[in-house]
Amino acid sequence: MEVVLIIYRIISYITLIYGAYYVVSGVIGLILEKIKRKDLKKDNKKHNFAIIVAARNEENVVGNLIDSLNNLNYDKDRINTYVFINNTNDNTASVVKEHGAKAIDVTVPVKTKADVLSFAFDYLKDNKSIDAYIVFDADNVVHPDFVMHMNDALNNGYRVATSFRDAKNPSDSWISASYTIFYYIQNLFFCRSRMGMNANATVTGTGFMVKKEIIDRDGFVTYSLTEDMEFAGQCALKGEKIYYAEKAITYDEYPTKFKTSWKQRKRWSVGNIQCMKLYFIKLIKNFFKTGKISNLDMSCNFSGAIFQVIVYANIGMLRVSNFIVGNPLIEQDYLSWIFGYLVQIFIPIFTIIYLRKNIKYLWKGIILFPLFVLSWVPINIIALFKKDLKWEEIKHDRSIKLDEIKTN
Repeated sequence: MEVVLIIYRIISYITLIYGAYYVVSGVIGLILEKIKRKDLKKDNKKHNFAIIVAARNEENVVGNLIDSLNNLNYDKDRINTYVFINNTNDNTASVVKEHGAKAIDVTVPVKTKADVLSFAFDYLKDNKSIDAYIVFDADNVVHPDFVMHMNDALNNGYRVATSFRDAKNPSDSWISASYTIFYYIQNLFFCRSRMGMNANATVTGTGFMVKKEIIDRDGFVTYSLTEDMEFAGQCALKGEKIYYAEKAITYDEYPTKFKTSWKQRKRWSVGNIQCMKLYFIKLIKNFFKTGKISNLDMSCNFSGAIFQVIVYANIGMLRVSNFIVGNPLIEQDYLSWIFGYLVQIFIPIFTIIYLRKNIKYLWKGIILFPLFVLSWVPINIIALFKKDLKWEEIKHDRSIKLDEIKTN
């Protein structure tokens, strides 16, 4: 029992340091961001943007995205929307054309979204009029000022920028509410706080901008199921700053059913572990070489799935040992679980209030957010032993227009 207790304590200290890193850096970053906050310098220079959308069977939602893009507060002749269609068996192409965007068939084998993006960047490579790319998912809708804020980022020297990720359907179910809270926490404690520390925000799959010269120089070469996180890791290694354009808002449709969420998050976890195997050592070496916190951030992000499994495996080991030697759970154990639950309730409430969002649309997610986080444990365990995973389509059935969204 003594040996088990020693192992338990060693692992606990290691995981405590890991968790404390996020808490301390998040809080310090927010404080520094509030102190140092400066608006981007305004410049009249207007850039040309190519908007890239990867679409499969998206006839129910892609029209709303294109309509929101058609209503952007930006020069219409400086924006072109390209929808790259793959493996479709519905009327996505017809809907795209009806709403005034360009529909392009992907003519290479597609296993992941990264394959579509790689094809899209190659397709547009020789178009010299493009200054930067913006990537969206077909189920998104976009705030009218989105491109204006990305143009400001370019004019201030940022070549990669990510947006504020909000929800189209926060109140549909406890699952969609939990997703909304998850991204609010990431927006606040990671993206915004990193701006205060002069570090990198992260790319979360949709609503991000990258200057064309970066793609022309390096290509878009990824090897994991999470091409967004992998790209962010590559930016950290290359010293490329990722700016958090908080006023550029993307509204995303989140899963409403646990089964769909399980499937999506399993892909994320497998992708993160793939990225850890590819980049963890490189990022740690680069951190000690350059001292840039973005490398440490990404190494921690990529190892998050493993750390969560270790935490709960460690607790389980102690519980089993207690059971074997006949020690019942003591009162303090129950109190620690209650305290842990309350902490996981407090963080979403604090985040929602800080971001001035409306709690009434998210109360189901607040109450069950600890369950959402806990459900990631079996997902991560499966991901640890899953060598490969097929990229599966996430169906989007809700046709929600921009003026129908309620988050505030």
